Amino acid sequence: MAKAQYEIGVLFSQSGPYGVVSRSMFNGAMLAFDEIRASSGYPFALSPVVADPVGSLAQYAHSSSDLLSKHGVHHVVGCYTSSSRKDVIPLFEKYDALLWYPSHYEGFESSSNVVYTGAAPNQHIIPLIEFLLANMGKRAYCIGSNYIWAWENNRILREALSAGGGTVMAERYFAVGDTDLSKTITAILEAKPDFIFNTLIGTSAYHFFRSFRAVCEESGIDQPAVMPVVSCSLSEPELGEIGTLAMDGHISSSVYFSSIDTPANQRFTSAYRKRWPSSSAASADAEASYVAVKMLAAAIAAADSDDVNAVRNALPSLSVDAPQGRVSIDGATNHAFLTPRIGKSSASGQFEVLWEANQPVRPDPYLVQTTPRYAMRSSAPKLRAVK
Repeated sequence: MAKAQYEIGVLFSQSGPYGVVSRSMFNGAMLAFDEIRASSGYPFALSPVVADPVGSLAQYAHSSSDLLSKHGVHHVVGCYTSSSRKDVIPLFEKYDALLWYPSHYEGFESSSNVVYTGAAPNQHIIPLIEFLLANMGKRAYCIGSNYIWAWENNRILREALSAGGGTVMAERYFAVGDTDLSKTITAILEAKPDFIFNTLIGTSAYHFFRSFRAVCEESGIDQPAVMPVVSCSLSEPELGEIGTLAMDGHISSSVYFSSIDTPANQRFTSAYRKRWPSSSAASADAEASYVAVKMLAAAIAAADSDDVNAVRNALPSLSVDAPQGRVSIDGATNHAFLTPRIGKSSASGQFEVLWEANQPVRPDPYLVQTTPRYAMRSSAPKLRAVK
């Protein structure tokens, strides 16, 4: 008997200002499709239908419409930026399809037509803030790309620091892809913050890391020790883009680092290197895309159909043994239980894991349960040192 065939949309930009991250997401998704195709454990086949929006915000809506109407797909794994996600959600609601969104994001959103396999704010920015207040001081300088990801993360940081007795000294925003940052770098050196909170993405971020390190070295400043740059999005492929002269000493909050030392992650990173030998190391973005496809396949198997309602109903009872650890979906929010971690980049292009949660953390996209107006509470998830 022939297997059922289900077409699944794949929507990632493989070029443009954030193409490095999006290509890693594409790689993670395609690795999962390969493994499902090679496995005898699925009574169906998944066929990816690939669309490349080439980093153009307008193209995301056009490509989504094409996938949903012309190809008739019910599920699409894709989008990196929050701008692209927010642009396409009305289309998924119109066609009652599911967008599987595999990116950490700023939260304050929920849709019955989106499954979020990337980190919610209580799984990446709140643990980072706790770490900063405990280890790095209370004076922040914020620099970010001029869209909702940076605005909302900076708002959360501002309110949390204020509640903890700290302050945001300044916020500066730049268009995605902008690299004219010299005046802000000079202002940062004059302000002397305890840390710089970076929400720049893509080429803007890589240029900032290089330029800031170079200016600090010219001034005799040990930048990682004196004015560390901290992020909620910096990943392994991006360290290579920053370059060997400035890739080390940066703090990043994530639910996955490729250096996690577990059998499941060793299998994943080995398969990733074999499938994409010319690519850099696997990243949180690649892992979240991989998890999205694996979770979708598990839900289709449980529902015995790719029907959106049937898949949605199946999700809360499922979990996958992901490279980061056990991942499941919270039926109330369509967000994933994930394991927060804090890492420090090294000159080898990897992250040393400094802290991690004891177990997967329930998603709280609106920060309703995690904090009262973002003030840190004793009941917040505790982090433990990794020896």
